[in-house]
Amino acid sequence: MSFQLSAEQAELRKWAHGFAEREIRPVAAEYDEKEEFPREVLQKAAKIGLTSYAAPTEYGGGGLTSVMAACLIGEELFWGCAGIATSLLAFGLAGLPIYYMGTEEQKRKWLSQLCDPNHPRLGAMALTEPNAGSDVKAIQTRAVRDGDEWVINGRKCFITNGGIADLYVVFAKTDPDAGYHGVSAFIVPGSTPGLSGGKKERKMGIRASHTADVIFENVRVPKENLLGEENMAFIGAMKMLEYSRPAVAAAAVGVARAAYEYALDYAKQRIQFGKPIFNNQAISFMLADMKTKIDAARLLTWRAAELADRGESCAVEGSMAKAFAAEMAMEVTTHAVQILGGYGYMRDYPVEKWMRDAKILSIYEGTTQIQKKVIATGL
Repeated sequence: MSFQLSAEQAELRKWAHGFAEREIRPVAAEYDEKEEFPREVLQKAAKIGLTSYAAPTEYGGGGLTSVMAACLIGEELFWGCAGIATSLLAFGLAGLPIYYMGTEEQKRKWLSQLCDPNHPRLGAMALTEPNAGSDVKAIQTRAVRDGDEWVINGRKCFITNGGIADLYVVFAKTDPDAGYHGVSAFIVPGSTPGLSGGKKERKMGIRASHTADVIFENVRVPKENLLGEENMAFIGAMKMLEYSRPAVAAAAVGVARAAYEYALDYAKQRIQFGKPIFNNQAISFMLADMKTKIDAARLLTWRAAELADRGESCAVEGSMAKAFAAEMAMEVTTHAVQILGGYGYMRDYPVEKWMRDAKILSIYEGTTQIQKKVIATGL
């Protein structure tokens, strides 16, 4: 057992951190204020392979397919800005389900398009609906076979890159009476007639990420765009989420770390009653707790990632990491605002943004409560 990163892993983390420091941090506040999609940053990231690093080399990616690599890179990019990082890592939204559920022909055709460094394409995973979040069997979007095509009708909501994605993986009911075993997934190009973007959401945090409804009106796709087996997409989705949850936990660590580092630096410089506020036990103990919980969350995350990379199940461990890290990020960012006091509440300082960004981490890819259900089931 070792807690030491390999030279390659350390270099990977340094690579991602350098990009976050140079290209993300300086523009994070601007994109957050404008609620604008960071296309310029996306293009720079694609040029150096940051948007497609997780795809195998045979499909044009960087070959860094390990979950640990995703965690190391994700922590650094989310340290830079959670909203911009969410946009940059959009490859995985469509790429992961295709990678885990697709045929070799589908992988070669679609993953190679997502990996093009000169023309970065956005992916999206269309699963959530107004009446179906964690309850996948409640989705109402329908896909009906018509000869050699599937016809999709329905509406999705809260979709990252919804309406602007180049490629969607869409989950729809193909057997309405079969519950979880009646859900199928489809690869749908964004230019397909009948597919359109709906309302763009105005969010509390991660404002540089585009979130919107996606509407499907008699959207036709060829039969070969069925992803995986018919009626079996729920199982594929759960396996994909099992391996992606450690990466979300790492994202939470990145956001928390950014807030902690800023608050620590501020506490050492802010003078009150003739001394730095760090010298007050109330402040230094708060920072000590923040540091401890950040490290605890990272270690839970790395354990889950290591299990996944060994090919073992990390369902419980991934949910433990995500649940703990997400709640920790909310606590740490809230404490950072408190340490800065009135300045922390002002938008001229970055800690209020980190607090706003942190909240989504306990909601998307399964709420904290859903994670605890997974953990409890594993008991």
